[in-house]
Parts: sequence; C-alpha cells; structure tokens
Amino acid sequence: MPVTSVQRHKRKYVAQMNIQTTTPDTSRYQDEFLSLRDHLPGQDLPWMKDLRTAAMDAFAGTGLPTLRDESWKYTNLHSLSACNFKPANSIAGQISIDHAPRLMPGASGCFLMTFVNGRLRLDLSSFENLPAGVTLLPFEQLADQHPERFEQWFANSLQREIHQPMVSLNTALMSTGYVLHIEKGVTLHEPVEILNLSAATPQAFSVHARNFMVLEPGAQATVIEHYQGLDDGESFANSVTNISLGQDALLRHYKLQNEGLGNYHLSTISSQLERNASYDSFTLSLGAKLSRNEVSVRLAGEGSECHLNGAYLMRGRQHCDNTTIIDHMVPHTSCRETFKGVIDDQARAVFQGRIVVHKDAQQTNGHQLSKVLLLSNEAEIDAKPELEIYADDVLCSHGATAGDLDQEALFYLRARGIPEERARSILIEAFLAEAIQAIAAEGLCPALMTSIGHWLADT
Repeated sequence: MPVTSVQRHKRKYVAQMNIQTTTPDTSRYQDEFLSLRDHLPGQDLPWMKDLRTAAMDAFAGTGLPTLRDESWKYTNLHSLSACNFKPANSIAGQISIDHAPRLMPGASGCFLMTFVNGRLRLDLSSFENLPAGVTLLPFEQLADQHPERFEQWFANSLQREIHQPMVSLNTALMSTGYVLHIEKGVTLHEPVEILNLSAATPQAFSVHARNFMVLEPGAQATVIEHYQGLDDGESFANSVTNISLGQDALLRHYKLQNEGLGNYHLSTISSQLERNASYDSFTLSLGAKLSRNEVSVRLAGEGSECHLNGAYLMRGRQHCDNTTIIDHMVPHTSCRETFKGVIDDQARAVFQGRIVVHKDAQQTNGHQLSKVLLLSNEAEIDAKPELEIYADDVLCSHGATAGDLDQEALFYLRARGIPEERARSILIEAFLAEAIQAIAAEGLCPALMTSIGHWLADT
C-alpha cells in the first residue's frame, strides 16, 4: 500500500480531533513521547514517524477520556491521571522468574510467547517450529522484517480508530506486542498462548502494546491471552489489538485478566470480518484496580458471525468495564453476546453493548444479554444494552438482569448439610459456568473454572 494512504489517515487524525490547547493530564505523555520517539520501533520509516507525531497531537487535543464522553460516562480515569507512570524499560523486564505460570501447562504443542512488564522473554517462551504459513513475531520485528505488511496493516486499522484517545496514545507510544499472521487455507491446530506478566518495580510503569492478528481466507487459529499479576505493584497497560479475518477464516480468541490490584488495564480490540468469517471471543476479568475491555466488531461480509462472551468477578473497590460495538454492515450476518458478572463489597461494573444494524443489513440475527449477581448492598452495575436498527427484516433482542443469589436454591443446599459459604460458591460457579462452557479450546474451561475457584476461596 502506498505511503500516501497512511498519510491520508494521518491527516484525518489531526482534522477530526478538534485539537485544543494541551491540558495538564497530557503534558507528561508528550514529554514521554519526546524522550522516546527516536528509539521506538519503526521510527526509521518516515510514514510511521509522522503517524506517531499525529497520534500524539490528537491525544494532546483530547486528553484522557472523561465522564462527558458518552462511551466513558460510567468509567472515571481520574485516579489514572493522578499517577506518574514511567515507560517500562528492558531492566524492568528482566525480573527474576524461574518459570512461566501458564494457563494450560499440560497443553501439548501449545506455543507460548511470554512478556514480563511488556518485554519479551525468550527464555520463558516457546514458539519455535511453527508450521509453514504461520508467522508469530514480537511487534518490534515487524517493521524490520516485513515493512510492507507493517504499513498495509496500519493503514487498514486506522480507518476505524479516529476519535479514540486511548488508541491515539497507544499509536504514539507503542513499543511492544505480538503479530500473528496465518496464510490462506492454513489451520494452526495448536493454540497460541500470549502470557503477559506484571511485577512490581521501584517506579510505577506503563506498557503500550500493539498486536495484530491477520488470518487470510480459510485460515484458522486459537489465541489465548493471559494477563497475570505477580503482585499488587502499580502499572498501566494500554493495549490495542487489530484483527482482520478473511473469507471463511475462523479465530477463537480467549482472554484471562488476573492482574494485581495496583494495575490499570485498558484494552481495545478492533475486528473486521469478511464473507463467512467467524470470530469467537471470551474474556474473564478477575483482577486489576480498574479494567476496561472495549471490543468493536465490523461484520463486513455476508455470512460472517461473531460470539462475544465474557464473565467478571469484582470485589473491594475494583472497577470493571466491558464495552462492545457490533456493526452489521451487510445482509445475512449474525452475532450473539452474553456477559455474566459477580460483584461484591463496593465494587462496580459496567456493561455497554451496542448492536448496530445498518440500512442494507437485512436478515440480521443479533442477540445480547447481561446478567449480574450483586452480593452486597453497595455493589453496583451500570448496564446499557442498545439496539440501533436501520433495516426492517431483522431478528434482534437484548436484555439485562441484576439480582442476588437465589435464596431458595441457597436454602436447598444448606438443608442438605452444605455450609453457607460453600453453598454460595456452588451457586456462583454454576451461574458463571453457563458462559464458560461454550469455549471450544480443549482444556481451557477447567483452567478458567479453577481461576474462579481461587477467587471464591479468597473471599
């Protein structure tokens, strides 16, 4: 793709963001950018250098999202803006770790890429001997080894990233991440596990990871992202993942977020599906002081479908935000979305799910559901399911429920000699299992249920 295409999108960043005077909460990010920009991946490419500068200018004009932004009205980043995070360096990534705490340690043939505080650790990774047609690289090698792909994939993704301050910040400062490319008709039978470990350092640190998953027509893969905190040290993870699925491609994408209580975890996923492509996604959120998983899916080809499912368990003063947007662009597309949550103490959760059926997207099938258990009188859920329909031949529904545990079921278990805490745990596990059992990756369901069991045991 010619450089002019990227330059055109760069101009959109500047023209459409209504640049204003720099606000105090952006000055330190600008200082960070100025100190790092000559050492960031791809800076020897003129178009990338210009793109990073334009992205930082765009972020400086908006600052961090505030409660006045519609999609952020329930998630306050004020505490994040008060923290002074420094970019993670190579020393921070060399923390002594004997072995990688894998989500599925018994999975034979599973490829593993491990990052510690945002830095790739080859000694904790094993992604050699990939089959022909499969490329798995750390992000920083993409510019050196495949500059044409680097430019093309960025040009494609930028069309959908205007008006997203956290994506602009990521584009300016991205320095790590992974790239998975699967060629036409290739099936990667073994799953890929991306392990992100965070450990305390003397200075609170930030990581801006940019990931790409590109599956050409007919390709198939399973990717498991595992975010694990080794302690409660302060850190800020701002990741962006761009997914492109060609005709008849299939991606199973699963994520466990179990970081420490000093972590801010902001994740943005943007996916585009061509004809008959399928995207199956599940996210389990257990950790972090504040987490937000934002997923947008563009069903651009007839017959394409997606499943966006998730679960979360929050306690203390944790905050978890799941925001999704599914755009049905053409006829005969479908989506199904189910999120289940358990909230205790003074924790708060947000579910914002929007399904948009565009004018020409007839014969659309879309369903959305949010169900939450509130275990304390101070727990809070803000649920905002939305349907935006511009076609007249569709089958769409949405719903949201919130309540306490079923007292009759609890009484039934206690009447049979089961202690109250164990009875409550059984009911919570059964409530969440319904969302988890649909996961297709062999061995992952038991691993996620084990993580839930550990959370309940810490109550």
